[in-house]
Amino acid sequence: MLKKGSKLYSILTGTCPKCHNESMYENKNPYAISQLFKMNERCSYCGTKYKIEPSFFYGAMYVSYGLGIAFGVAAFVISYLFIGASLKASFIAIVATLVVFMPVIIRLSRNIWINFFFKYDPEAAISSTKA
Repeated sequence: MLKKGSKLYSILTGTCPKCHNESMYENKNPYAISQLFKMNERCSYCGTKYKIEPSFFYGAMYVSYGLGIAFGVAAFVISYLFIGASLKASFIAIVATLVVFMPVIIRLSRNIWINFFFKYDPEAAISSTKA
């Protein structure tokens, strides 16, 4: 199971990478497309500023590329090797997968990127109180 304190917990839940107590996003649903990129400025529990510097999340584009490749390869393996679809159908499956999972890939890439720069602090998670 995912437990607070692991990077994987913060990445998969989209919570503050330092205290894991609050979502970084104004709307947790990545499929609310109009709010996909809207993040809280700071964590209300520990005060961590999410946007360290202007254009901080540009680095997430590189992570997004890797995640897109992983999702595309998974779609190909499932459609072509397991289901036995033709190459044309597998290509359509890859494109459909990337379109459907685009919001998830964007959010995951941002979560992975910010977790490169912050470490879980159990004292920030325990001692902080929501204002």
